[in-house]
Amino acid sequence: MIPHNANPIQNRYLNHIETLRELRVPRADRVITAVLILLIIFAASLLWFTPWVQTAYGDGTVTTLNPSQRTQAISALVPGQIETWHVQEGQRVRKGDPIVTLRDTDQNLIDRLNAEINAMEQQQTANINALETAENNLARYQGLFAQGLVSQREVEQVQIGLEDLRANVAATTAELNRVRVNLARQSIQTKVAPSDGTILGLLSAGESTYVNAGDLLASFIPDGVERSVALIVNGFDAPLVYPGRKVRLQFDGWPMFQFSGWPGASLGTFAGEVEFVEPIADAAGRFRVWIREDLSEGGWPEERFVRLGSRVRGWVLLEEVRLGYELWRQLDAFPPVNTTLSEQGNV
Repeated sequence: MIPHNANPIQNRYLNHIETLRELRVPRADRVITAVLILLIIFAASLLWFTPWVQTAYGDGTVTTLNPSQRTQAISALVPGQIETWHVQEGQRVRKGDPIVTLRDTDQNLIDRLNAEINAMEQQQTANINALETAENNLARYQGLFAQGLVSQREVEQVQIGLEDLRANVAATTAELNRVRVNLARQSIQTKVAPSDGTILGLLSAGESTYVNAGDLLASFIPDGVERSVALIVNGFDAPLVYPGRKVRLQFDGWPMFQFSGWPGASLGTFAGEVEFVEPIADAAGRFRVWIREDLSEGGWPEERFVRLGSRVRGWVLLEEVRLGYELWRQLDAFPPVNTTLSEQGNV
């Protein structure tokens, strides 16, 4: 009600107030406002109560810790020409199967080495006989010296001659061993497989191609490789990665659906465990993390599906935090939570 004693200006102002009081917020606006409030409350509750597993991401390859199970080089021990290839690219071989045969450019070298060995063996026999005679002669002279029949000088001359013969025998033995080693090396003209495996990377060379000692002829991958994964992890996360941490792995060519924060909801990933972290970073400040197979969850795919050298992506599982904290951490580029330091009061 407008007072009767109000002046005209006051009446116009009060009339406006009465009009504002009669205005109502549209129903659609009230519904939208209520929905927005509920969504904000729901999002805040989700961020506060939803658990999230922090992860350290890395990519790498399938390899092995055992150097004897890695790709091995088949090299020429001696210079020569390729005579025969006994294998083809990708062929499986057994231990001792021939791979390639070389021949020396000097076809008569082995015959000459055998003749040299025979001559040196005869010379060695003569030296040994002379040495035995000199030893007997020294013993005889020492007996005569004890009887006063020869002088000390004569005994010493016999001893000097004996030492010269011993030096000749030693020199002949060393030379004989050297020639025998050369003959053995020349005789190893056929390279054989060191174990069961597969031949790769054959040298693109035909017969009569000359190769030097140490030249790579082929590569070889043994069977029964104990596979590991080498992940490259950013140095920002590496301090929180240590042996025993669980890892989820995704191999190339294997379909998967990955939730980095909810590993239990991931599909197509495989379990691993951190074996050790290399203590030295690379030029980019990243660290290599070695992952072993976790057999408690069934292990990794068969070797015919996941071969050595296959690309891998991995997520090292760290601490469990709230989803809201993780989003805030990612936006501000904070490091992951370190439970050990937190318990010590350092964080």
